[in-house]
Amino acid sequence: MSCLTYHGNELFIEEVPLKAVAKAFQTPTYVYSRRAITEQWHKFDQSFGNQRHRVCYAVKANSNLSILHLLAKLGAGFDIVSLGEMERVLTAQGKPEQIVFSGVGKTTGEIEHALRCGIYCFNVESIPELERLQSIAIRLNKTIPIALRINPNINAFTHAYISTGMRENKFGIDMESAMALSERLSSMQGLQLIGLACHIGSQITDLEPFLSALDHLIDLYHRFTQQGFSIQHLNLGGGLGVTYQQETPPSIQDYAQAIQTKVAGLPIELILEPGRAMIAHAGVLLTEVHYLKHLTYKNFAIVDAAMNDLLRPALYGAWQDILPVELRPGEKKHYDIAGPVCESADFLGKHRELVLQEKDLLAVDGAGAYGFSMSSNYNSRPRAAEVLIDGSEMHLIRRRETIKDLFAAEIVISNNK
Repeated sequence: MSCLTYHGNELFIEEVPLKAVAKAFQTPTYVYSRRAITEQWHKFDQSFGNQRHRVCYAVKANSNLSILHLLAKLGAGFDIVSLGEMERVLTAQGKPEQIVFSGVGKTTGEIEHALRCGIYCFNVESIPELERLQSIAIRLNKTIPIALRINPNINAFTHAYISTGMRENKFGIDMESAMALSERLSSMQGLQLIGLACHIGSQITDLEPFLSALDHLIDLYHRFTQQGFSIQHLNLGGGLGVTYQQETPPSIQDYAQAIQTKVAGLPIELILEPGRAMIAHAGVLLTEVHYLKHLTYKNFAIVDAAMNDLLRPALYGAWQDILPVELRPGEKKHYDIAGPVCESADFLGKHRELVLQEKDLLAVDGAGAYGFSMSSNYNSRPRAAEVLIDGSEMHLIRRRETIKDLFAAEIVISNNK
């Protein structure tokens, strides 16, 4: 559910009109609702009731330190895929023993640093990674807690770029190989198998793929426990979809109930890794109309936000609602909402019915997840500011980048030849 509401003709987040945010911090700006984030956290946590569970927020969805700090205070764990994400979590006062390290390309340096920090476990994505972990464990004389990430070859019926559980995807260990690993694992010094994991994709709007994947984990759980392994958790990953347009994903409560029914009676902890479902509708991208370009065959609203600020429409053809910050009377026209970047793919939305004037403000809804975290400096554009709304208060949680920030790390070589 969107964090946006109209009061009269004006669009608000919590008790703050978005016009006030634009006046204070300019545009483009990402704006988040503390209340919406907190409510989603409690929905996930409470929906699993008495079932032992750990909600590990997927940091890739939105990694702002203030948001991570808020979630850490609520009791969240964290799913990370890089050293940078781990350092963000630790800086935001997340507990290292609540961190799960996923990802197919963990480096030796990342693994060693995570071990020193004392993270909960590594989700192992391949047999070569398993061998690297053993080598590190022996060299450092440590025992490394691991979970095997399984690729169950399940079609999650989502966009091909965010499908992660098919055999043609790079993620996880195929079921046949995983089943054959028990004898090898029992003799691998320095590794402790404590869990089984999978992640089949993102923006999944049907329960069946999740439950099919869980069936594979449960089957593997019984095989490994029968061979003497003490499996402490099953990790079903993330991927629960949200409504951007006409999608009808299951509720968090229905999702939780279906999962709990499957694992009833198993002495395990459940780990969930929500990202999009936790944060997407807690944020919007605020942008201003600079030009209205009316042609005989099409109308364009040129805004100051671009594909470098919000990549999803260009990358996935994703649809997100675009709302006027102030409702105007008049005849609606169809507009393509386009940015200033030099690409025809630079659009935030197409064929939107709006009544617009230059300098109007627009809010791109559902931008809390994979918005700022996927943004870039393409066309040498400074990245947007980020603001957290808490009741009637506005807090700047990331300042807008400056032009100097763009090349602060670059070095000009003086050539006197």
